Amino acid sequence: MESPRITIKVIISLFCSYMLLSHYITTLSPALALEDCHFPAIFNFGDSNSDTGGMAAAIYRPPPPFGKTHFHTPAGRFSDGRLIIDFLAKSLGHPFLSAYLDSIGTNFSHGANFATASSTIRLPDPIIPAPGGFSPFTLNIQCSQFLQLKSRSQLIRHRGGIFASLMPKEKYFSKALYTFDIGQNDLPEGFFGNLTVQEVNASVPDIVSTFSANIKKIYDSGGRSFWIHNTGPIGCIPYILVNFPAQKDEVGCAKLYNEVAQYFNHKLKEATVQLRKDLPLAAITYVDIYSVKYSLYKEPQKYGFEQPLVSCCGTGGKYNFNSKTVECGRTVTVNGRQIFADSCKRPYVKVNWDGIHYTDAAAKIIFDKISTGAFSDPPLPFKQACHRSLD
Repeated sequence: MESPRITIKVIISLFCSYMLLSHYITTLSPALALEDCHFPAIFNFGDSNSDTGGMAAAIYRPPPPFGKTHFHTPAGRFSDGRLIIDFLAKSLGHPFLSAYLDSIGTNFSHGANFATASSTIRLPDPIIPAPGGFSPFTLNIQCSQFLQLKSRSQLIRHRGGIFASLMPKEKYFSKALYTFDIGQNDLPEGFFGNLTVQEVNASVPDIVSTFSANIKKIYDSGGRSFWIHNTGPIGCIPYILVNFPAQKDEVGCAKLYNEVAQYFNHKLKEATVQLRKDLPLAAITYVDIYSVKYSLYKEPQKYGFEQPLVSCCGTGGKYNFNSKTVECGRTVTVNGRQIFADSCKRPYVKVNWDGIHYTDAAAKIIFDKISTGAFSDPPLPFKQACHRSLD
């Protein structure tokens, strides 16, 4: 007959093996161990990379041929079609996010979008409508708008009536996914302000500090799940390539300006690490969107793209972009002849839409790649990027 001591040793051994295996699965392949989160709403903060109509409602609307690919009409987006945030919302089964600033046909029942084109993290100089101006809706303002929506939406729900169903439920705010894609304009704002690369780099810590302060505001209001994009390779867009000729890398991108973006991303990642320590109840995911976007320029054929540095909509020059004469959707008269900056015939083979923004086709590929978690820290698919106590 087997002794009790041996039986206990076997049980302890099996238990330890089970715990080790569980730890191994959770650490190395968390997707195998976690169920998808339930995000009943999305609240987005950003610039034109995720603006679904804020700038169009507040200041000016992108003209045709913007929106031609998916919506077949201008839809408030600075693209020929959908943005990354559109694909994200649809993948969760939600409708496209309504812009907070849009008063016509808006529905906030599944979240709201506070992003506006040309927005920055810090207060810029100059501000629209000054020539070369940036959006007045900085990240500080966007977060203030969110806090207003949170408070006033519940008053409307309690009041009842036809607008109540268009407001998010109170419990949604703690369970929502808070997405951020902003910072790309803070760097060119310095360049166009005649700052040196060294001076722009010196401004980065303060920019990132302002970003962190706003994350904390959302956290203090009850937000717990944060999905943060770093900034893309600004040295690969015609907007920079035309205005700031510089040494090119092997892909043809402006090396120095991409290095500034990489420095910003380095400091942003450091900030997310600190935020996890400061905000223990939050799930904070840092998404390396830079690497995904750069891969479209480095290996365009892999994704079915052609001439990735040349914009689809524009006119003139090596990159089909000239902001000093005529931008996408605009008409100018040159020597008595009208010139309209129209779309290329095949936007689906282009990475860049208008010299600054990405095409519908590029946005779809970018979303497909980042949604897996392969470019995230921690490496979780976005559907699992929540604080576990919320489910």
